[in-house]
Amino acid sequence: MTTDSPSILWVKSSYSNNGGSCVEWAPTSSTGTVPVRDSKDPSGPVLTIAPGAWSSFVSAVKGDKFA
Repeated sequence: MTTDSPSILWVKSSYSNNGGSCVEWAPTSSTGTVPVRDSKDPSGPVLTIAPGAWSSFVSAVKGDKFA
């Protein structure tokens, strides 16, 4: 996946403004996956995650399951 594709609308984590190690993700993908990348390295590698797995991860983060 090309990270500079004009068809990808990247969304930053709400924590990006707090100086943390954050991610960007694209809410839709023509490949049926959720692309995720490091917000500090937008030209770096992109992970592609199954939508169900991404949803579970986000829910776990919001539920403070990694503390």
